[in-house]
Order: sequence, then structure tokens, then C-alpha cells
Amino acid sequence: MTAYEAWIAFSTLLIKEIRRFTRIWVQTLLPPAITMSLYFIIFGNLVGSRVGSMGGYDYMQFIVPGLIMMAVIQNSYANVVSSFYSAKFQRSIEELQVAPIGHLLILAGYVAGGVVRGLFVALIVTLLSLFFTRLHLMHVGIVVFTVLLTALLFSLCGFINAIYAKSFDDISIIPTFVLTPLTYLGGVFYSIHMLAPLWQRLALLNPILYMVEAFRYGVLGSSDVSVAIALSLLIGLNIGLFFYAWTLLRRGTGLRE
Repeated sequence: MTAYEAWIAFSTLLIKEIRRFTRIWVQTLLPPAITMSLYFIIFGNLVGSRVGSMGGYDYMQFIVPGLIMMAVIQNSYANVVSSFYSAKFQRSIEELQVAPIGHLLILAGYVAGGVVRGLFVALIVTLLSLFFTRLHLMHVGIVVFTVLLTALLFSLCGFINAIYAKSFDDISIIPTFVLTPLTYLGGVFYSIHMLAPLWQRLALLNPILYMVEAFRYGVLGSSDVSVAIALSLLIGLNIGLFFYAWTLLRRGTGLRE
């Protein structure tokens, strides 16, 4: 396959994924906008007025980066896990497997679709946040780098979940019992310095904390963890999960049963 043919294959998959979630925008883009608006109103305005400042910033300013990352995590993951599992369930993935498209392109196409949806939602939530507070990006490069790596990471996670899933119930277990608790405990609504020493050490085992804090550093200029460690962790996890997902796809795990 030539480079041009590979690009056509990849772009076709990506366009299909983008059309998929934009066609049903009422289900994919509107709900996170409504949910995050409620977070801004309830936590930012009502609760925030009683909390006061957090980490030296107005409470609304403090939680906005975390809420943006929460939306990116949930939507990039959901897009890939639902799309790829649906392809498995409908047996349309078999058409891709017999087509002259490499496993790498299949993986890249689905994951890129998840990244694009994550970025779409991040933009929507960011624009909504401007109605409630002011944002001054302190480090634009870190903001872009962090949101891209996070969207990529959870797109890969969604792909792996879809590979192992044997029913539609299986694609909701990880988001419900793993992602949601880790996100809420990942420093979205509070600084880990408020926790007791033992709980601070436990919080540092949560990978989502590093993503939230790296993004918060890019927006506000301060972080509860080392930004270098956070970005290194993101890069390492992306590389590891990418090769793991690629290996599963090449072996046909969950696809030949």
C-alpha cells in the first residue's frame, strides 16, 4: 500500500467517525454541554461562593480546567468504545479485516475519531466556561499537548475495552466503576493539599490526577504535582497502550470468537 492509499484509508475511517458523532450531536455533543453547564452553576456559582478561593484562585477558575479534562476523558473514551464495539456487534469490522488496510490504519482511524470528539467537546466546554469566569492561558503549548495526549490515551482505552467486550453491558462497566471514581478523585474539585498525608499519597497513585494538574498548570500556571512527571506519564501510557491495542488487533483478540 502506497502512502497515498494509506492516507485515503485513514482519512475515510476518520471522516466516518466524525460524521457518526456529528450526525447524532444531540446524543454526543449536547449532553456534555448541558452537564458541564450544571457543574459550572452548582459547583462554581452556588458552592464556589461558599468555598471562596482554592489554591490561590477563585473556585470557579480552579475547577474549570478539571471539568474540561473530565469532558475530554469521558467523550474520547465513549466515542471509540461504542463505535468499535458496534462494528464488532454488526460484523462490519470483518469487512475492514479482509480489506487491504493494515491493522495500524484501523487502530489509527478509530482512535483519531475519539480524539476529534474529545477536542470538539473540550472546545464547547471551554466556550461555555467563558460565560462564568475568565480564562487566561499561561502555557498554551502545555494546554494543547496535555489535551491531545489525554484524548489519545482514553481513545486507546476505549478501543481496548471494545476489543475485550462481549456485550453492550461490558462497555459501560469501566466508565461507571473505574473512570468516574478516578475522575472525581483526580483533583477536579479540590486541591490534594487539602487531604491528609496518607490520602495525598494515595491520590498520587491516580493517573487522572496528573492529567488534570498538567492541564491546570497550562491554564492557571500552578499545579499540585510535577508537570514534567505528569507529561512523562502521559507519554509513557500512550506508547504502552498503543502497542498493546495494536497487538490485540493483530492477534484478532475478541474478533474471531
